[in-house]
Amino acid sequence: MSPDTLEGAQRILAVRLDNIGDVIMLGPALRAVKHAVPDAEITLLASRAGASVAPLVPHIDDVVTFRPLWQDISGAMSTDLRPERALAAELAARRFDAALIFTSFAQSPYPPARVCVETGIPVRVGQSKEFGGGYLTTWLRSLPDDAHQVDRNLHLVRSLGIPAAGAQMEIRVPEDVARATDHLLADAGIGPDVPFALLAPGASCDARSYGVEQFAAVAHRLAEHSGLRVVLVGSPKEVALCEAVRSGAGTPNVINLAEASDVPTLVALTKRAAVVLGNNSAPAHIADALGTPVLLTFSGTDLESQWAPRHAPSRLLRRQTDCSPCYGFTCDIGKPCLAISPEEVARATLDLAKSRVGSALAATG
Repeated sequence: MSPDTLEGAQRILAVRLDNIGDVIMLGPALRAVKHAVPDAEITLLASRAGASVAPLVPHIDDVVTFRPLWQDISGAMSTDLRPERALAAELAARRFDAALIFTSFAQSPYPPARVCVETGIPVRVGQSKEFGGGYLTTWLRSLPDDAHQVDRNLHLVRSLGIPAAGAQMEIRVPEDVARATDHLLADAGIGPDVPFALLAPGASCDARSYGVEQFAAVAHRLAEHSGLRVVLVGSPKEVALCEAVRSGAGTPNVINLAEASDVPTLVALTKRAAVVLGNNSAPAHIADALGTPVLLTFSGTDLESQWAPRHAPSRLLRRQTDCSPCYGFTCDIGKPCLAISPEEVARATLDLAKSRVGSALAATG
């Protein structure tokens, strides 16, 4: 194989060691690759979180899960390189023809490229502001930092002469999961004609979180005054958070399904919902892929242009601040970027819901 082409590739490794939303936003780039080399098998090298959604994203044929030292933000991981060597051995055994290394604007492709060199993968493609010698066989300069993540991924595959096959994200809802989710909602008193708002109060860090009391106030207003039921969802780590929001809302029309909302169920719930409400996190990207309206309390940690929904009806709420984007995990000044009243959030959420199920809300409001 030539180092600047995928022609003839049979086994392609796509590297994206990030969160659920990042894997969903990788979909358009993988679709373009699959159209260009339809007989190739695409394996995703993913984090545990990314691997959880991979079976629902088209064009991913297999997954290898790994937690890399080079993306540890806690500083608590061991520097023992034996897991990395074991990964290299596994990848070598699979005899990949090419590695496409996808990264965010703040990440370097060179640590995973080094593993790919050790693995013997002949074609290694990545983008970076910095030159890294022979670790990449195709090195391209990154798009500007404010580029959307989908566009950044497509920029990488275009470097190989592969045209985009659309920028719309895709995610599948298996029929058995859809049926089980319908039963789950019915057991909670939400039949097929009952509109509901899906509220995901979790976030990857506190600086992105609107807050328990604020979300509880929003949930109360929606459930008591709009005709919308409210369904809370979250990861296993967010069950207690969701329960705190439910309790704070103080109404039986707010239901906590966090314990039942694994990733496939979350996707099915999102497809059924009238509107999705939450922080800048995975449910927003799931909603965008499915075309479900989405309201985001979007903190000043990141640029909207990098992560905002672009296909589903959406609205982002935040206050402009001089410190944005801070890319911080915590905020010492009280998150002024999220100084948004629950009344405003509820009103904007309801407006989006009406765009999808307006007549149903009129009948139940």
